[in-house]
Amino acid sequence: MILYETEKMKKIITLIWILFCTCSAFGQQTVDYILKARAFTEAGKPDLAINILNEAISNAKESRLYIERAEANINLGDYSAAINDLNEADKLTPSSGEYGLSRIYALKGDAATSLYHLQASLNSPFRKAEKVIMLDPAFGSLENRPEWRQFWKKEWYSLTEKSISEIEYYIAAGKTEESKAVLSELKKSYQSNDDILYAEALINLSSGKYAEVVRIMSGLLTNEPENEKYLRILAEAQIGSSNPAGASETYTRLISSGVADARLYLLRAGCYKKTGETDKALADLSKYIEMYPGDRAALSLAGKIESSSGDNLKALEYFSENLKLHPNDPQCYIDRANSYFVSKSWNLAIRDYSMSLDLKPEDSDVWLNKGIALLNSGNVEDACHDFRKSLSQGNKRAVDYISRNCIK
Repeated sequence: MILYETEKMKKIITLIWILFCTCSAFGQQTVDYILKARAFTEAGKPDLAINILNEAISNAKESRLYIERAEANINLGDYSAAINDLNEADKLTPSSGEYGLSRIYALKGDAATSLYHLQASLNSPFRKAEKVIMLDPAFGSLENRPEWRQFWKKEWYSLTEKSISEIEYYIAAGKTEESKAVLSELKKSYQSNDDILYAEALINLSSGKYAEVVRIMSGLLTNEPENEKYLRILAEAQIGSSNPAGASETYTRLISSGVADARLYLLRAGCYKKTGETDKALADLSKYIEMYPGDRAALSLAGKIESSSGDNLKALEYFSENLKLHPNDPQCYIDRANSYFVSKSWNLAIRDYSMSLDLKPEDSDVWLNKGIALLNSGNVEDACHDFRKSLSQGNKRAVDYISRNCIK
């Protein structure tokens, strides 16, 4: 009897595990559909985004898919289809489409209906921060309307929410002392709670107190392990404290929780590069570049990873593609020049360093590297000019090169 019960329990556990894995895989598939569609919409190809989302919706009726298709329809100019999608989203997940509906009616110039849906959104779990709404260009046509001004006479946000928004503003503006003053006033009105701890973490992050941020965020995440806001701050603090392994795990938690943000793959790839996990880094970059083939940061990072792993030819492919797409970006020339430098292709390195300096003359490291390349190609006079230029811009490493090669 005991053996029977044990075998039965094993079967139940196995079935639960299979169900969990199936749901997780399907959830990730939904996010992948959203990411690919969003990339097409951002690239000005909403019709292709709609095709992808049509396929996704045929497999699963999920509110996020309808919301994403509504955004593509807005970009296509089909407001009626977008409204239908957002109403469907509301049926599946109550209030999830209200903010989108508010945006569409604002774009149509219908202030009353727009504000009706905005109020519904603000009274829901999907409420947006005030600054998000105020900066949303969809509401631009309503800003001078009396209905809009009347709507905002009501206090839609608590003192805590307003204070945190103010703290975020001051931090973004580099005004740390002002943010501390706001937090101090907030603490006079409220005892310590999650919002105040979050505000403290923001200020500590801006002040470089990464260990304290990790401590606070780890505590907050105990009760809310999938809180996107907390996880993002934790990852920033882990990177700041030179813990790329921890940051990569945090980005994995964000991805696994279903956050639809393609940049998470780019950020995690950067962490994998630092931990020497080349294959994982390139896998993340491959996924990201497939969606955003012309992204400068992604192509640059992919090239650097290939170069550090010893495949300089593949690195040069990435760097050359980046230059073709971004011919006025000095960093793209520097990336390729550095690759030529490593392979001792001095003349090619000199050419690209020169092009970068035409675009950005104040770069002491580039002047130094160009000088080293000139020195190795036998052009001592020009090399010494570059070493002195590097030194004049504050690069102390140039001193040794000058003393050994330029003083007779």
